[in-house]
Amino acid sequence: MPTVFITGATGFIGRALCVKMLDSGWRVLGAFRKNFSGGTLPERMKGIQIEAIENYNDADRDFEGVDTVIHLAGRAHVMNDTVIDSLDVFRRINVAGTERLARAAARAGVKKFIFISSIKVNGESSQSPYTEKDMPAPKDPYGISKYEAEQALTSIAAETGLKMVILRPPLVYGPGVKANFKSLIRIVTSGLPLPFKSTHNRRSFIYLGNLTDAIFTSVVHSKAAGETFLVSDGQDVSTPDLIKMIACAMNKKVVLFSLQPSILKALCKIVGKTEELEKLTGSLLVDSSKIRNLLSWKPPFTLEEGIKETVKNYKL
Repeated sequence: MPTVFITGATGFIGRALCVKMLDSGWRVLGAFRKNFSGGTLPERMKGIQIEAIENYNDADRDFEGVDTVIHLAGRAHVMNDTVIDSLDVFRRINVAGTERLARAAARAGVKKFIFISSIKVNGESSQSPYTEKDMPAPKDPYGISKYEAEQALTSIAAETGLKMVILRPPLVYGPGVKANFKSLIRIVTSGLPLPFKSTHNRRSFIYLGNLTDAIFTSVVHSKAAGETFLVSDGQDVSTPDLIKMIACAMNKKVVLFSLQPSILKALCKIVGKTEELEKLTGSLLVDSSKIRNLLSWKPPFTLEEGIKETVKNYKL
C-alpha cells in the first residue's frame, strides 16, 4: 500500500484530501499543528502533531516508508496587528518551513513532493488568463512567500532529484469554506439588495472536490514530475452571475441594482473594505489547459455542482 504524508491535514483542503487519498487506497499520515482549533482527522488514518512546520524536527523519522509528501500547511494571514514586517513571518513559515520539509523528504528517499502554492504568485488581477509561462508578479507578502518557496523547491529538486510538482489554485470553495466566499454566501442569504448589477468582471475559482482530484492526479501521473500547474474549474463567471448561482442553489431571491463604481469604491474605502471590493468586482482568470492536456485531467464537478454542495449544509 503506497503511503502519503499530508501537512495541514485538518484544514479545509487537507481533510478533504485525506479522505480522497484514503478512498483511493493509500495509507495516509496526516500532520497537523498542536492546539489547532479547526477540523478533525478521518478515523482511518494516523495523525502526527507538530509544534510548528518551521521547527519540525521529526520529519526524517516520520518520512520513513513515505512515497509522496503533499505540503498544504502554511501561513495565509498575519493576525497579529503588532507585527511590523509581516513578510518575515510569511518567509519563516512558508519559505523556510517548506524548504526544511522538502530537504527532509529528499533525505528519507521520498519519491515525489507536491506543493500547493497559490495563483497569487502570478498576481492579483488579470484581464486575460494567467498561464504557467507568465512572469510571476506576486504583490502581497503571502504571494511573495509562496513564490520564494517555489524557487527553493526548484533548487532542492535540482540538487537531490526529488520529483517536485507545484499547483497554483485560485480561490477554493466547498463545504466548510470560510473567508470571502463564506461572506458572499452570507450576503446572499441576508436578502439585501446588492449593488453589482453593472459589474462585468470574470473570475476563476476551483471547487474543493476538483482541487483534491487535481492533486491526486499529480501524485499518480508520471508526467507531473517537475511541472507547475495552474488549476481551476474551467468555468469563469462574473460576480453577478455567481451571486445568482448561489441564490438559486439556496432557493433564495436576490435583487441586484447598479451603482456607479466610483461611489461604490468610495463607500467601501470609508468602511475599510477596499480589498474585499476588488475581489468582488475585479477580474482574475486562470488558464488550466496545461494540466488538462499533459495529465488528461478533467474536473469531475461543474461550477454549479460545486456551489450546490458548498451551500447544502451552510449555517449562518
